[in-house]
Amino acid sequence: MRTLLLTLTCGLCLCLAAVPDSAAETVKDREGAIRSDRQKLESGTRWKYNNLEEGLSEARESGKPLLVTLRCVPCLACAGIDTEVLLEGDSLASLLDQFVCVRLINANSLDLSLFQFDFDLSWSAIFFNGDGTLYGRFGSWEHQRNPQDHSTQSFEKAILKALEIHQAYPTNKSSLAGKQSQALPWRKPAEMPQLSGKYTPQLSWDTRLVQSCIHCHQIGDALRMNYRESTGTIPTKWIFPYPEPSTIGLSLRADSIAVVDAVDSGSPAALAGISPGDELIGINNQPLISAADLSWILHQTDGASRLDVTLQRAGSTHHLEMQLDDPWKSRSDISRRVGTWQMRALALGGMQLRELDAKEKEQWKISDDAMALYAQHVGQYGEHAVAKNAGFLKGDIIIRMADIQSRSDESALIGSILQRFKPGQEIHATILRDGKSRELQYKAQ
Repeated sequence: MRTLLLTLTCGLCLCLAAVPDSAAETVKDREGAIRSDRQKLESGTRWKYNNLEEGLSEARESGKPLLVTLRCVPCLACAGIDTEVLLEGDSLASLLDQFVCVRLINANSLDLSLFQFDFDLSWSAIFFNGDGTLYGRFGSWEHQRNPQDHSTQSFEKAILKALEIHQAYPTNKSSLAGKQSQALPWRKPAEMPQLSGKYTPQLSWDTRLVQSCIHCHQIGDALRMNYRESTGTIPTKWIFPYPEPSTIGLSLRADSIAVVDAVDSGSPAALAGISPGDELIGINNQPLISAADLSWILHQTDGASRLDVTLQRAGSTHHLEMQLDDPWKSRSDISRRVGTWQMRALALGGMQLRELDAKEKEQWKISDDAMALYAQHVGQYGEHAVAKNAGFLKGDIIIRMADIQSRSDESALIGSILQRFKPGQEIHATILRDGKSRELQYKAQ
């Protein structure tokens, strides 16, 4: 039996510099960071640097699993866990010894038949068998939000679970079927119509290194634009990709695979009977190695659906059913995702919106169940300047968008507009400015 461990690092974050969000912060010398990372990894013995083929070959020959990490080197988000993994402390080193380890630093020629994961994360890990069968995914939004978070407990537990799955392979292969990547029209990002004319399959190490890199998040951007250009709308799964457990009412312990820390009252998780302290071990017969595996299942689930949940409680195994009622995905918070920057241009003309809290609504004499979205940023350039050119200003409060006047956050509003309005269609809005209401309009892109 052979398993492959790959770490994927999307090396460059050129596009992120334009995003007004701490999650997009980068180091000053991006090219220097890439070259330094390459020098360190190629001089070591653990990691196969940017060479998946060599890693797969060794995994097949050795019988070890494969670990692949993907890391956007210049991004500050997730820098903590990335540093800790590369330092290979005692507990991690003994675990990594059991894998063939690969570090990928750009997405240009990433094999999309193998690598489908949360493209908005700046650090992810994927576990494989040497034959290409995917065992599980790891990616942490806790680390993404806090670049100083060096904790590896959940990652180490994911590694142990991947080894457990590997030891049982191939008798457990049927339970892994739902984890495998789904068919896409393109094999590699550089072949996607939105990227093929701008990028080549390989990085240009001699000249224009930064500019030659396809970032992982650009895969999601290209998928969305392909749908937008061909059908005029974008599927729900790509507006709300890889929903976090909170979307169904779950908070999971950060030091676990999937131990429930809290359950939101009235949520799908609560109605299913899940309680704090429960350990989720499988969803729809798929074994979980991390919260990212749960997000993968939610990503592949659309509309009104039922999830079969297997959990352990007080030493006993329980089977529960969770009902998801449409439009449950619109509860997913996408505000901090890099991919949402593109969708703000398409749906909101380049505005970034924040829902007013109860106290602010009271000050503006807006009822709690009514729309009240504060324009905290209005784009100034290109496709992000559509709202500005239509007359919107930073500080405006939107109280109606199209026929939507009820309470909505930015995420749900983006989803509604992208699925209802095709490029070129006019969207009418009512705003509050200087204590007075005004009517404005702009075109969806």
